Amino acid sequence: MNAQQGRLSVVGLGPGADELVTDQVRAAIAAASDAFGYFPYVARLSGLEHVKLHASDNREELERAREALNTAAEGRQVLMLSSGDPGVFAMASAVFEMLDHAQPQEQARWAAVDIEVLPGITAMLAASARLGAPLGHDFCTINLSDNLKPALVIERRIQLAAQADFAMAFYNPCSKSRPEGFERALRVLRAECEPDRLICFARNVSRPDETLQVHRLADVTAEMADMRTLVIVGNSCTRRVGKHVYTPRSYAV
Repeated sequence: MNAQQGRLSVVGLGPGADELVTDQVRAAIAAASDAFGYFPYVARLSGLEHVKLHASDNREELERAREALNTAAEGRQVLMLSSGDPGVFAMASAVFEMLDHAQPQEQARWAAVDIEVLPGITAMLAASARLGAPLGHDFCTINLSDNLKPALVIERRIQLAAQADFAMAFYNPCSKSRPEGFERALRVLRAECEPDRLICFARNVSRPDETLQVHRLADVTAEMADMRTLVIVGNSCTRRVGKHVYTPRSYAV
């Protein structure tokens, strides 16, 4: 690569623990001049003197992408930080959305930027591993936030996934500004699933305050999940074995 060519590396920092950051991402961090991201993600690089940090609010994704692309166009080595994997409800899509809708002058400015997306360990996979193997058969992933899509779309997707007997992983189950997301999901699940369906709650996986809980659907309340919780809904075959939860590879209707 030309020494003057800028690069934008869209990276995933994993679910929280430093040891779950991939070597590929560590190499990108070591080579970086700038890092953009949501405040808590940028804070994880606060001890690095060679990286200029650019923190912003979580609802400024597109503007963050524009600033990162402009910085890379100056010939700098730029990081776009996400937690987990950057392609799972994170910044990789925002970067490409900005490129897709850019004005002609912006497209010309960014044309020489080398863009790469480096994967990370998602909260969904980290949670599944800590619980056992609840995603051991077909599953789907649904973001319960209605910030960027209608609530009716979310409900319909949960309903269809439950009718198809997928295991499900729920991101962003509720927030202070939108506390009704998980309650809405529970209403659909109670209408479509048996009361003994296993629901797993993994909060702050890989962090010191990690908590794991498993409950029957009949015993679940909306207050059991917050924005730091990854919720995994088993399929009709999901079961406990000792302290673990798994979904069998073979399927019996």
